[in-house]
Formats: sequence, C-alpha cells, structure tokens
Amino acid sequence: MAATTKTELLDVIRKEYAKLDRLIDGIDATTALAKRDEDTSIKDVIAHRAHWIDLFLGWYADGLAGKTVHFPAEGYRWNDLKRYNAELRKRQANLDWPEAVATFRDRVQTLLTFIESHSDPDLYGGPMKGANNAWTPGRWAEAAGPSHFRSAAKYIRQTLRAR
Repeated sequence: MAATTKTELLDVIRKEYAKLDRLIDGIDATTALAKRDEDTSIKDVIAHRAHWIDLFLGWYADGLAGKTVHFPAEGYRWNDLKRYNAELRKRQANLDWPEAVATFRDRVQTLLTFIESHSDPDLYGGPMKGANNAWTPGRWAEAAGPSHFRSAAKYIRQTLRAR
C-alpha cells in the first residue's frame, strides 16, 4: 500500500533503501559489471535508480515552474521505456561500480532531503503540477524511490542466485 503521509514516505524510503544498500554493499566490481539479459548489469540497475530520482526531481521542479513536464523524458512516452533505458545504459556505460554506488547513495540522500523539506500538504495535498494525472508528488517520489529500490533488490538477488 502506498504511503499517504510524509512520515510514512520517509519510513518506506529508509526501509527499502537500507535493504538495497546492504545488498549492494558486498558486491564486487566484477559481479556488478557482468552483463545479463537485455545487456543489463547490477551496476546498470543501480545507476538507473539514481537517474530516476533525478527525473522525478526534474518533473517536480518543471511542474512548479509551469514548464511542460516530459514523462518520462523529452522525446519519450511511457511505452518507449525499453528504448529509453537502453539509451540510458549507453550514456552511463563509463560509470564504474564505485561511482554508480556513490551516485545512487547521493541521490537517495537528495530525495530524503527533498521529502524532509516538504509538508504533508505539499506531498499529498493534490496532484503533482504538470503530471496530468491524480498522482501526488509523494506518490511520484515513492515510485522513483522505494518502489524502484524493491525492484532493484529483486533483480540483484536473482542475478546473484544465477551466478
């Protein structure tokens, strides 16, 4: 069930982040960089999660500024996600494992700071500006954060079991 308050959102972000962070903490670079299905590695998944936090924060800022909010990004539609993610992997190809982890951890802290600096009404008082749907900023933050953390942990556990 999705969070409906700032406190619940912070709790679920911290809980799911802690699980994922423990999981990635013991992974060596060779394991993290090994490619699997769809030419994806553990490093790619972690770098992707950092990127999506940036996307959310950009959507939020653009909506507040009255700019057009491009979901998921300018020139892409939701049904273009496979193409978008493949192109993102290419853009992030030069990231090494320590850099991907550091970037991810930094973005999680940025997300927590964002949530902490907003009130319940800011996060759950109505739809996110520019989103053109009923999702609140808090719901979008949950999708970009803990929901993505859970799927990353699942991917990593499957990858580690398959080795």
